[in-house]
Amino acid sequence: MHADLDIIYFTLFPWDNAYSSVSLSFTREFAKNNRVFYINHPYSVKDFLKGWKQPMVQQRKGDLLANKMRYETIPELPEVVAVQPPLTLPINWMQPGKTYDKLYEYNNRIIVNTIRQVVKDYKLKNYIYLNCFNPYYAGVLPKDMKPRLNIYQCIDDMTQEAYTAKHGARVEEEALRNADIAFVTSRMLHRLKKHLNPNTYVLHNAVDISIFREALEGPLPRPEELQGVKGKIIGFTGNINEYRLNYPLFKKIAEQHPDKTLVLVGPLNSECYKDYGLDKMPNVILTGGKHIRELPAFLQHFDVAIIPFLKNKLTASIYPLKINEYLAAGKPVVATDFSEDIRSFAKDIYLAESEDAFVNLINKAIGENCRELVAQRVATANQNTWTERVKQFWEVVDEHLAGVRQLV
Repeated sequence: MHADLDIIYFTLFPWDNAYSSVSLSFTREFAKNNRVFYINHPYSVKDFLKGWKQPMVQQRKGDLLANKMRYETIPELPEVVAVQPPLTLPINWMQPGKTYDKLYEYNNRIIVNTIRQVVKDYKLKNYIYLNCFNPYYAGVLPKDMKPRLNIYQCIDDMTQEAYTAKHGARVEEEALRNADIAFVTSRMLHRLKKHLNPNTYVLHNAVDISIFREALEGPLPRPEELQGVKGKIIGFTGNINEYRLNYPLFKKIAEQHPDKTLVLVGPLNSECYKDYGLDKMPNVILTGGKHIRELPAFLQHFDVAIIPFLKNKLTASIYPLKINEYLAAGKPVVATDFSEDIRSFAKDIYLAESEDAFVNLINKAIGENCRELVAQRVATANQNTWTERVKQFWEVVDEHLAGVRQLV
């Protein structure tokens, strides 16, 4: 590990996003030994206007309106230098072509120039550049900026969602081809991306044990949304979106377990749940988004945690953040068998091959729960921490820097 090596980390996930993110989790670990410069995803003009009333937009509006980058401090990570770039243009709605390409280059220059300013202001000489799933800007840095390595992190299959497939899939291919090293979060992504860059490695998602073990370390206040709830609780934590979740299965779970309460904890980024009447069902609670540090209190009161993902090309490439979070909290888990990576947890969780099997496994998971199984789940989570992932990261990076693994 190179303690003298700085990290410029440009990411799709802003530091002030309240929800779990790969990049912020990695940053917590990187910052223990290295200086980290965390570059936020920029606001487009459209994002800026739409989010005008948001507190962080209000705090940043002076610099954004003046077309200036802004240095910030992350409260929980004061040693990390955070950077908010200037505004960019919203161009994803456009069709591919010369006009799009010109505006893409304009946006790209904004981010590259922001990073150039960081390099100049902090006199960076020995650094690596890490782009986390944000190929829309600065997929890699220009050679004249002389990063020791250009590294790209792929955490999802961009070809499988309409918004990202339109332009993102194409520019990500370019970023992967031009990177010195690429990391992917799942075995399927490795198979899909390896042909673009032979220096591609699997680096799975993980868990911050210090947060989620709180669910096991003594009584936590019962969340307001669970006040008055009687009977067993079936819980899900995560983004409520349209591409991954099996909403008919959610409905079937609620209908066939009327003696239990189904609690969905996460930001409502799709209204698909309304299409299936989940918002009208008496034993379903949707809490909306919660800060990651609020999740242990919910998990402590769950009797079983679920991952009811659809089985499709998108989910086949997913290693979900939540699996190790659930296990770290000691919870029995029922999941659809949506990916090779989720099947690798077969000894610790209950895998369902069908919707009916999923519904039936919920009672089995609750009924079989015991101290021995809790300990087994926690032991698995302890093997999948962000500390361990960063160790794996440096093993690959150090070998490339030392020339043991030759860059192709």
